Amino acid sequence: QVQLVESGGGLVQPGGSLRLSCAASGRIFSINTMRWYRQAPGKQRELVASIRSGGNTNYSDSVKGRFTISRDNAKNTVDLQMNSLKPEDTAVYYCNSDLRRTAWGPLTDYWGQGTQVTVSS
Repeated sequence: QVQLVESGGGLVQPGGSLRLSCAASGRIFSINTMRWYRQAPGKQRELVASIRSGGNTNYSDSVKGRFTISRDNAKNTVDLQMNSLKPEDTAVYYCNSDLRRTAWGPLTDYWGQGTQVTVSS
């Protein structure tokens, strides 16, 4: 079984910083792209940032210049450094990755359980 476990959420004041981490564990042969999504109350889940196995990154326009995604391929982890946080960044943040459990197995999508980020004074 494969698990993705997020950590690092919490309450922060506007302008502050938080760092989210996600660790993938279980039987994993390789991980392709790792992503962070978020979902605010009453809104659809949106892609925040992604990082491919080779290190190429992409960000949504709303977080570009403020958030940085990084990964450690040896540890199967992905982090999201969030700076200059705004109240509109408040959401549940989810880690997502597509990975292979064996060399010839299918590429399968996995999700973490989510971690709450609240930006408020």
